[in-house]
Amino acid sequence: MIESNSTRLPVTVITGFLGSGKTTLLNHILTRPHGRKVAVLINEFGDVDIDSSLVVAADSESIELSNGCICCTMNEGLIAALNKLLNGGKEFDYLVIETTGIADPVPVAMTFARPEFRERLRLDSILAVADAAHFAPDRFDDPAARNQIRYADCVLLNKCDLVAESSVGTVRAAIKALNPHARILQTVSCEVPLPLVLGVGGSQFDSNHSDPKHEYTRDCGHLHKHSFSSVSFTGDGAIDPDRFQRFLEGLPEGVFRAKGFLRLPENPAPFTFHLVGRRFTLEETPVGRDSSCRLVFIGTDFDRESLLGNLRSCLVN
Repeated sequence: MIESNSTRLPVTVITGFLGSGKTTLLNHILTRPHGRKVAVLINEFGDVDIDSSLVVAADSESIELSNGCICCTMNEGLIAALNKLLNGGKEFDYLVIETTGIADPVPVAMTFARPEFRERLRLDSILAVADAAHFAPDRFDDPAARNQIRYADCVLLNKCDLVAESSVGTVRAAIKALNPHARILQTVSCEVPLPLVLGVGGSQFDSNHSDPKHEYTRDCGHLHKHSFSSVSFTGDGAIDPDRFQRFLEGLPEGVFRAKGFLRLPENPAPFTFHLVGRRFTLEETPVGRDSSCRLVFIGTDFDRESLLGNLRSCLVN
């Protein structure tokens, strides 16, 4: 636990648009031998692919790793999760909080100005992850997406291996136009020396520009005042690969991100599915995982029922 101003626990808020690479960055932080005991607060564990050999203990709300790190969910909201972590009897060197891909980081950053946390926590930095391959300035018409870049102290410009150098320069210029003070680090798979993004000395975020009494929760209006929507699909059958390929090729332009698990015919192991823009990956997962098909699609301006109907047609009877 943190008891005094001189030992306030430094906090990094990780933000970034859907599919930019936040989960990849979290895996680096949790599994590298960096010598720090890091606590990570996220919305769910499903996307964090931690090697089982590193897991010391796990329950429905936390995963404890052999290097002293711990990963916890924010099922009850950030305020409750912070109180539980700070009063849990364990000491940490650092705290990392991941926001959702469509969340505004400002309410999260404002949390540390609250009286109950002011003496125990300090905002070290807001770290944004941007996807160089799918960076679209028009997405920043949405206030939450715009604030992800606007208030960042550092931007990881990720997936630079997927685009030409000239395109990387164009994206850098767009980020600089929105936030001229942010450091921009170009990365591949969020590979970055952790001292560049953890313990940087303090955020430039101005905690006086908003209401410090604001509480970040799953139902926070700052998270939902946007045009994004999501649709979830669950099915018991396997997915026909040819039909699924045609389904993906015909996805509406408004679908930015998709993820989940699916099973293919005659293959006992399920697959982890990720889609960002029009690029997708399938990776075989441990047989022990539930073999049902569970997918979520996130975007704007798409017909929910049409998408679900087309997806159902991919199931093998």
